Amino acid sequence: MKKLLFSGFIALAAITVTGCGNKSQQVTNYSQDSTYTAPVEKPTIYGIVAGTTTNDTLMLMIDSGDTLNIDLTAARQANHVMGTITAGDRMIVLTNVERTAAEVAINQNMLLGDWVMPDPIDGSAEIGIRIKEGGIAESIDQSVISYRTWRIVDGQIEIVSIRDGGGQEEETNYYDIVKLTKDSLTYQNDEDTFEYSRQKPNSGYGRDIKLEESSYDDFAM
Repeated sequence: MKKLLFSGFIALAAITVTGCGNKSQQVTNYSQDSTYTAPVEKPTIYGIVAGTTTNDTLMLMIDSGDTLNIDLTAARQANHVMGTITAGDRMIVLTNVERTAAEVAINQNMLLGDWVMPDPIDGSAEIGIRIKEGGIAESIDQSVISYRTWRIVDGQIEIVSIRDGGGQEEETNYYDIVKLTKDSLTYQNDEDTFEYSRQKPNSGYGRDIKLEESSYDDFAM
């Protein structure tokens, strides 16, 4: 009788283990699920504006050497064309998979430069960010934050920085560019909005120095 009970227990345990195994296999395996469609990464392309560009079509000579005609209609309707489009300027464009229509178009030439705003602590001073070629970012007159790099990712600007007291740990933030003109740059995310003006160059070295008028005595021998 004991042998029969023990055999029944073994059989029940086997059914339980098998049941648990079947349950674990019910976890969705997206790689084998014919109903699952993996997200398609949209291309970000770089190139130079060709001379035959119109208001609705961007002719872009991309870095690979190909020339693309990209429809700007949707990007303009969404206010996602950042900066003016001028022949010879370098553009960064987020397109559809076919690379026929733009979702975001950014004038890289216009994005580069020194951007400043009034210091929120001391309104008489200016602080800002320097956006340089090669993905380099630098801080302008800031002691709290040190910008390191920038790049465009999915139409947003990614900025990597290090904060004072953060133990040299890098912080990465993503922002939507909402305005870009010759003299202004605004980008924002859910937490912060940065409104910059292009830093004006010095009016001219030595222009504020006043010299005395010369006289005959200055040249007397």
